[in-house]
Amino acid sequence: MTLLKDLKILDFSALLPGPYATMILSDLGADVLRVEAPSKSEDDSVSAKDGYLNRSKKSIALNLKVPETVEVVKQLVQDYDIVLEQFRPGVMDRLGLGYEVLKEINPKLIYCSLTGFGQTGPYRRRPGHDNNYLAMSGIVSYSGQKGQAPPLIGTQVADLAGGSMNSVISILAAFIHREQTGEGQYIDISMTDCAFALNALFGSEYLVSGVNPEQESTLLNGGTFYDYYETKDGRYISVGSIEPQFRKLLCEGIGRSDLFELSMSQKPGDEKNFKGAVQSAFLTKTFDEWNQIFGDLEACVEPVLSFGEAAEHPQLKERKMVVEVAGQNGKTVKQIACPIKTSIFTPEYKHIGSIQGQDTNEILKGLDITDDTIAEWRNRGIIN
Repeated sequence: MTLLKDLKILDFSALLPGPYATMILSDLGADVLRVEAPSKSEDDSVSAKDGYLNRSKKSIALNLKVPETVEVVKQLVQDYDIVLEQFRPGVMDRLGLGYEVLKEINPKLIYCSLTGFGQTGPYRRRPGHDNNYLAMSGIVSYSGQKGQAPPLIGTQVADLAGGSMNSVISILAAFIHREQTGEGQYIDISMTDCAFALNALFGSEYLVSGVNPEQESTLLNGGTFYDYYETKDGRYISVGSIEPQFRKLLCEGIGRSDLFELSMSQKPGDEKNFKGAVQSAFLTKTFDEWNQIFGDLEACVEPVLSFGEAAEHPQLKERKMVVEVAGQNGKTVKQIACPIKTSIFTPEYKHIGSIQGQDTNEILKGLDITDDTIAEWRNRGIIN
């Protein structure tokens, strides 16, 4: 069963947040058409990243700066449910493809704009990247250790957990609203807003108490023993044994049951001493030795894995989080699976991301545009 069968999306986004959002919707069964600028490159290979982010999607390559292709988009909008775009505010309006124009063509249209700072405010046209949005959100100010720079995170939190996920949520909510009322709407998603909203625990406390969270001052940022600990061979183990029953098992696992009473103290000196004792204990054995010990203890203690190790972990393998997707020339490509699992739905992966503009001819012919016109546009470089 396909959850989003017949839901059609025009995707004008690029880079990461927008394509990731539409990939999730595509995995759930939506029909996604990427609208991309024509490229002069003759390289028809697909990178691993694009093959993943654009899987199951079709692609049409249009130069949106010419009237003919703008009219193509207006024709397509008559038959599409959703537009997602990731340009700076005002760009789609200047192209003649803003929400006010397109909703006149399709009043039921759901139009989502995903940007760094949103459609309003003094920063609305300002460029930015994930670390900028996280920096402005306040999150990184209380992340990391005292006296050190805020930590760099290996994935894009504001882009993905913020922008992509909130785009998907808002689009699906708008779709439900349209099913109930027949009414389309405009959605304004700011990745900075989304990152700011991730301050769920300590931001909410600040707004009541006025006390700023700082590095190594909270339960989760190094203020307690909740941390990563180095092993004898230079690897790391995560310890999240917050609750007393898990704390007791942690102490047993490291061979220091005598530390349990100390672990329950909230005095700053005791917390520091307990954390030091835990680190000293982890330095006495190797990564593999600790994995063997805690493999049988439900203490909220787990190894810090490389991505390759994670992909081969029996838990993720059982959950089928790596899948084989049809690629080019009859071959298959390994990709990260859709994490959404339900009792009635299994994601369908049609193919890896196609090359830019691969479906241009098919889409244009479906709009009754003649072969002669398509050839003329190609010669002019306004399509691929």
